[in-house]
Formats: sequence, C-alpha cells, structure tokens
Amino acid sequence: MIIPRVITIDGPAGSGKSTLGANLATQLGYIYFDTGIMYRALTLAVIEANCDPHDAVAVTQLAEQSEISVHAPTQNDGRQYTIMLDGRDVTWDIRQQSVEKTVSIAAAHPSVRQILRARQRAIGMQGNVVMVGRDIGSIVIPEAPLKIFLDVSIAERARRRVDELTARGESIDEAQLTESIRVRDERDRHVMQPAVDAVHINGDTDTPAQTLAHVLQLVANCPALR
Repeated sequence: MIIPRVITIDGPAGSGKSTLGANLATQLGYIYFDTGIMYRALTLAVIEANCDPHDAVAVTQLAEQSEISVHAPTQNDGRQYTIMLDGRDVTWDIRQQSVEKTVSIAAAHPSVRQILRARQRAIGMQGNVVMVGRDIGSIVIPEAPLKIFLDVSIAERARRRVDELTARGESIDEAQLTESIRVRDERDRHVMQPAVDAVHINGDTDTPAQTLAHVLQLVANCPALR
C-alpha cells in the first residue's frame, strides 16, 4: 500500500492546533485542512433550519443533504480557507457564538461523524495535506505516517482566549470561560482519544514558533515523508 503524504494534528479546542497546522502546511507546501470547519458548517445548517441539534435523525439527514466544500482563500480578509455551504460562502458565519455553543452537540451523533469522516478521509487520501481535528490520527487516517496530539491545559487555553478577546475590546468572565472549556472537553472526550502511535506535545509553555520548530524536526526525521 502506498501511504499518502499526510500529517494529522489532533487535540482539544483552543489548543493552537489550527495555528500549528496552518503554519506547518505553509512550510511544507501542503494543503491545510481543518476538519472541524465541516462540523461547524453543518451546525450552521442545523441552526438555520431550526433543527434540534440533539435530534440524530434530523441532523444526519442534513449531513447527507448538505454540500460542504473547502477551498483555498477566495478573499484577502484574513481567512485561512473558504468554506462553502450549499454554494454559499460561510467562512465567517461558522465562527458565530451560536455555532460555537452548538457544534459539539450536533457533531456528537455517530451517524453524522461517519458521513463527515468519509468526506474528510477522501480529501486526506489525496496526500500532501496537514489535517487538523479531534480524531484524524486515531480514526479518519490511522495510516498517516506522522500523527501529532497537541495538548494544552484548560487554564492556559482560557488565559489565551481571555487575552484574545481583551485585545479585541471584548470582556468575558474567565471563570465562566474556564468552565465552558471544561464542559466542552467532557462532551468531546469520546472523539478525542489520541492515536496509540501519536507524538504527544504539551503546548502550555512553548510559543507557536517553538512548537512549529519541534514538529518540523519530527517531519525531517520521519522516513515516510522524505
């Protein structure tokens, strides 16, 4: 079997895996694919259809019917990609707080994950791609030659989010945010088990540049990627 040139990066929400994935893809000349955006796009469809995100049958039907595609950036507005939902650009719409609060519920249904995982795998198997998500190395592309699991403590993730919002002139209760992250981690735990052969990286203390340098060294030492 010819193994595609694919690198997977998994980890909890807010761990910095998207930043790492985007920077790594740029360095390698690979495609960057944040698989979580497919779940966000579906969740937006769920919200717009006034569908109960807890209704597995209804959400599964939307997953089957919705056309979700990911493309290179089509506008110079800071986006890392363009995501289309049924022919409509929803790149920024999927970042709404309503989507953020609902995505873990809509994405939890096994039938939904099965549908979107198949689409993600089809993209990954084309090769030359950095795939970021929760279960990419363990379930979607288990044969990937290099799998990273980036972990960051809840306290550090909350601190970073507070700093980000403060810089944008927004305010948020750090205690409430910390609890929100903890609840989401618990909700996502069933799809967030690292692959047995994943390289674990603790991102609490390293800067994004230091983490990227670490992973680039892992890439250089991975024979399957040469």
